[in-house]
Amino acid sequence: MALPHSLIRHSAAELARLIQRRELSSTSIVSTYLERIEALNPSLNALVQVCGEAALARAWEADRAVAQGEYWGVLHGVPFTVKDVMDTRGVVSAVGLVDRARYVPEQDAVVVTRMKAAGAILLGKSNCPPGGGGGVTDNPVYGATRNPHSLSHSPGGSSGGEAAAIAAGLSPLGLGSDSGGSLRIPAHFCGISTLKPTSGRVPNTGVFDHLGGFSDYRSQIGPMARHVEDLALALHLIAGEDGRDAGVIPMPLCAMSTVELRGLRVAWYGEGGITPVDDITQTTLQSVVEVLKEAGALLSPAFPQALADSRAITERYWGMSKGSGAELVQLLADWDQFRSAMLGFMEGYDIILCPVDTAPAPCVGEARPTLFNHTLPYSLAGWPSVVIRAGTSDTGLPVGVQIVARPWHEHVALAAAAAVEKALPFAL
Repeated sequence: MALPHSLIRHSAAELARLIQRRELSSTSIVSTYLERIEALNPSLNALVQVCGEAALARAWEADRAVAQGEYWGVLHGVPFTVKDVMDTRGVVSAVGLVDRARYVPEQDAVVVTRMKAAGAILLGKSNCPPGGGGGVTDNPVYGATRNPHSLSHSPGGSSGGEAAAIAAGLSPLGLGSDSGGSLRIPAHFCGISTLKPTSGRVPNTGVFDHLGGFSDYRSQIGPMARHVEDLALALHLIAGEDGRDAGVIPMPLCAMSTVELRGLRVAWYGEGGITPVDDITQTTLQSVVEVLKEAGALLSPAFPQALADSRAITERYWGMSKGSGAELVQLLADWDQFRSAMLGFMEGYDIILCPVDTAPAPCVGEARPTLFNHTLPYSLAGWPSVVIRAGTSDTGLPVGVQIVARPWHEHVALAAAAAVEKALPFAL
């Protein structure tokens, strides 16, 4: 879906710069996005709450502040959206559940608070599966979300509403969540970029059924956008301790500008001993291999042997509440062994380049039993993963790739993704 309006094509970071230079007003930006939402959201069903009046009022305040030489933060006056799992003060947060259809939180999730503190303006909330988890964005409260590249295809899940909204130009920047691939699969299906941060990087406080700490090691909040620079910007805003999520670790964040791609050691694979991929996915991976080679990276066809164990471990994790104490102890031991094996593999590499899924988006209602097979390993490992569009199928569907880095090295994955974005641009 082409984005005809030049304002819509700007990154969130560029919008903020234009506002600060007084070349664009926040009111004009928010109004343009609201007009696009009104025109396109009825067919997509990507956004389930639109905060039009409140967003325009806040945009007017942002413009008045600029006129007085005041700036609230690096996203001053820029609109953003969030997946409906995140609490938003004064805005219905149903999470696709009938018994929460009228639930209105009294305070924001920590990540929403941090975005607002940086000057961003909440534009709306995006659709998700019931309870916020799963691979299909459909629920009994709001219904199904469609892929903006083809209304007959799935946007994926569980952050499918957010991915569809950003791909269609209904929002420049958003927040979603990922336990097993729920940021990465929708980004791949809808042709946008996303980052699943390292486990323990971002607090889950105020997010439905995202407990954080030891009880929810895999789930992470992450940014979704059409531009890699926006992923890096948002990560710096939402990361860090909040004094409540006991799983968050105070690790420093590095800038992707510090990364030198020349000499970067890259392992890459297609099938990876897990699930075969289709021809366009393999071709897209090969094109990214060539981009990274041209940048001076050192590419090796290789994959961690432990990948094959990830699905079975994850399925045991999903069912652990029904198991015995001994089975839980064994699960944790096997999970630790898996993580150690993955770390051992990464001694020889800086990043891994691999598929996001076996193929582009399936048709609505089409089952894909292998969904998440290529994302689950890096959820179990807790490693940062970036998805970036790098190809297009014969039918016009986007094809993404996954770039995985060592724990706490989001900047390395982002730098590689930025190089791919520059070398393989796609019309927005």
